[in-house]
Amino acid sequence: MPKTMGLLGKKIGMTRVYNEMGTVIPVTVIEAGPCKVLQVKSVSKEGYNAIQVGFAEKRANRITKPLAGHFSKADADGYYNVREFRIQNPEDFQVGQDINLGEMFKVGDIIDVQGISKGKGFQGVMKRHGFHGGPSGHGSKHHRRPGSIGCSAWPGRVVKGKKLPGRMGTDTVLKKNILVVDVRDDENIILVKGSVPGAKQGLLKLYSK
Repeated sequence: MPKTMGLLGKKIGMTRVYNEMGTVIPVTVIEAGPCKVLQVKSVSKEGYNAIQVGFAEKRANRITKPLAGHFSKADADGYYNVREFRIQNPEDFQVGQDINLGEMFKVGDIIDVQGISKGKGFQGVMKRHGFHGGPSGHGSKHHRRPGSIGCSAWPGRVVKGKKLPGRMGTDTVLKKNILVVDVRDDENIILVKGSVPGAKQGLLKLYSK
């Protein structure tokens, strides 16, 4: 996991842009920031250096009183998303400080993006693990089954880690080394090359390199 500073963002969707040579570049549109510093953590007090930031403002009447007291220390009403970023120098940040997109990223930067992959529910071995399946003839009765999973008399059990049907997706995925194609600071929009994990409107963590 990266130990660098970054921003919280929301995946808007995908589109394409053209460079000066007329080449099509597929990009993901992300609404990133602004994020407010809600808490500064240090080794001496919490045991590690980090800052807690909030993203996506939330109305005060939708916040519990304990969280409202926490947010009030940063002169903020409230946020839907609160996450931490590990940092090296906590003294560089102050509670209540705003972190904007233009301060963090610029065109040509290489960043890492983390999100929660799309949930696909309970899936079989062909979709989940890429198994080829059995014979396709009508009489085989073995089209999409996993096949034998046993170990005969010894050890007489299914080995741990065996690839079997089960829940697929909703995993934390970190995609590394993504190129920043465009930064629109006035709109809090950043365009990155290619795809990023998660569904539309999903929360993302953008790490600087």
